[in-house]
Amino acid sequence: MNISEVATRYNLTPATLRYYEKQGLLPPITRNASGRRVYTTADLNWIEFIKCMRDSGLSIESLAKYTDLYQKGDYTLKERQDILLIEYEKLLEKQQQINTTVSKLEKKIKNYDKKIVQHQQQIVEKTDDRGVENHVSLSKN
Repeated sequence: MNISEVATRYNLTPATLRYYEKQGLLPPITRNASGRRVYTTADLNWIEFIKCMRDSGLSIESLAKYTDLYQKGDYTLKERQDILLIEYEKLLEKQQQINTTVSKLEKKIKNYDKKIVQHQQQIVEKTDDRGVENHVSLSKN
């Protein structure tokens, strides 16, 4: 695959892919005889991983370090795992914050549902069948 095809496939720009390569997030991409990048399945797997990690908030620096360690071989397995564990813990913390926010929003929305129903009932009570206003005392919430 060429850079434009890869960019389209992953909803990235060619410039972003070149940047990722320049920053060391991707292992060097093979080039054809005319010097154009030719992405392999392994490269696409890296791009998917990078995109996922970037979407979750992993820094360029952490990804570059991870990629560098990967290229050094299996003796870096523990260091790579440590990077991922740190990011995993950060994500769990973010997830907890999001869950707390979602819960608060759910309560707030339910509260509005009740207030809207009460308000609509007050309008119905205030107006009789002929559209004539009744004198019903309305409480403010």
